[in-house]
Amino acid sequence: MNATALRAVEDEVHRHVLASAGRPGAIDGASVARLVRELAPLLPASDAEEVVARVLARTDGLGPLEPLLADPSVSEVMVNGPGPAWIERGGRLERSAIVLDRDTIERLIARIVAPLGLRIDRSSPMVDARLPDGSRVNAVVPPLAVDGPCLTIRRFRVEPVALPALAPPPVVRMLTTAVAHRMNIVVSGGTGAGKTTLLNALAASIPPNERVVTVEDAAELRLPGEHVVRLESRPASAEGRGEVTIRDLVRNALRMRPDRIVVGECRSGEALDMLQAMNTGHEGSLSTCHANSPDDALRRLETMALMADVALPLAAVREQLAASLDLVVHVARAVDGSRRVIAVAEVEPHDGRPARTRLLADGRTVLDQPRRPSRSSGVEAVWEAA
Repeated sequence: MNATALRAVEDEVHRHVLASAGRPGAIDGASVARLVRELAPLLPASDAEEVVARVLARTDGLGPLEPLLADPSVSEVMVNGPGPAWIERGGRLERSAIVLDRDTIERLIARIVAPLGLRIDRSSPMVDARLPDGSRVNAVVPPLAVDGPCLTIRRFRVEPVALPALAPPPVVRMLTTAVAHRMNIVVSGGTGAGKTTLLNALAASIPPNERVVTVEDAAELRLPGEHVVRLESRPASAEGRGEVTIRDLVRNALRMRPDRIVVGECRSGEALDMLQAMNTGHEGSLSTCHANSPDDALRRLETMALMADVALPLAAVREQLAASLDLVVHVARAVDGSRRVIAVAEVEPHDGRPARTRLLADGRTVLDQPRRPSRSSGVEAVWEAA
């Protein structure tokens, strides 16, 4: 049977399944198979099995997107309104063979947000969520999404990427030693550059006996240590109550006796809390921020710290930044789609001027020696190890 006729059978079976969804046992493989035989008795066995699989996919899980999410090579799934779904594979965008209509997209979004107690409608048209496997989901519906509901799913990588896959050996040695010697590090980069991947790889060098508290918008980090506490922020409920922000969690983490705090991403006033934690006994802490270069990362951290509503003058923020932060590691996506560390920069001591960095390593090798003192046994050890 040709594809068009097969799709017509699939649609007809799906309509019957939805109509009988209220009856116990109505949506299972055997029931759908019986329905296919009743509605299309002449359908070949192989085509009947395909129809059953497609109908079950449309009524369970994430429906037609399930084949894309089952493909380990797919790192992101993007639905830009009615039409084909797009995927990212190997760092490159591709158009998939799956085409979705508006009703299907709306059902998928509702299926994601409803179990989480979240709300998405015209009065609250954006939502961030997390799938059970850890994948991050963002949905936007009209009137904000002009061409129809949009859905973006960033897959959770089950197998963490090791640091040697992201940097050459001399830079790997420098970074692992910097983590071991409790240097405070911020990972910077653009959207999709691999900041969380690199943060996870750096955190793997933390000694396993240390108590680490992670704070994230959507829990993605998978640290291998034995004493890791994972905290995740919570949006407001449909009634506008119960919100717990990243800043709330960073403040609470300080009361949990952490050796280190790892903030998945600084986006606002929590940057000031993070810098204060780095400078008050929680050395070796890690975080990320969006930026185009190490110096841009410092400018962004300054701006975010000023958003903390504590009326600190800019000079005080810059002094705090220079005193707290040791290294900025910048990661970017190459033309071939791979993610690589392209710069490691030292934050220079505060001298009354805007905070700035000094390049220590590029994407190929170590270039210079750190000058500022280390948190534990001397930053010279970082240089010597590299």
